[in-house]
Amino acid sequence: MSEELPRAIQVLRHGHWVERTAKHRVTLDFDDRFRRRKRYVAEGGFAFLLDLEEATALRDGDGLLLEQGGVVLVRAAPEPLVEVRAESPGHLLRLAWHLGNRHLPTEIQADRLLIRDDHVIAAMLQGLGAALRRVEEPFNPEGGAYGEHNRQPGHHHGHGHDHGDGHHHHH
Repeated sequence: MSEELPRAIQVLRHGHWVERTAKHRVTLDFDDRFRRRKRYVAEGGFAFLLDLEEATALRDGDGLLLEQGGVVLVRAAPEPLVEVRAESPGHLLRLAWHLGNRHLPTEIQADRLLIRDDHVIAAMLQGLGAALRRVEEPFNPEGGAYGEHNRQPGHHHGHGHDHGDGHHHHH
């Protein structure tokens, strides 16, 4: 007979709790950090059930409050990414616009962008003069205009928007 897993029922945002108080630690890639309900196994074999009211993007340093007390520290796992750099801040902004126009999950930093590896997008960026380099780092993309869930490929919202010049599409 299996016993019920401890439930993590609330997210404690990074900076709003003391990390050293965590009893457990779980390291997850970006896809596994965007969930509502899922079974996880933390370091040391501690199994628990994430059980939130809605799907939530977990960030590096967030805590998951366990129903019976205690906190699980969330760490972002390194994953294969492409670093995008430009010759000037204005050029980097233009590259970011092109990625945003394609609704690609993008982590925006002061001097670079991080995206998932996609050869078609990489070729487009190189054609626009970007300097690209493959890296392995945690991925924390922006949430997007329609919320964190907008990052999922093929996810449709049933609303459309206009990109100008007669180009219009639906999500």
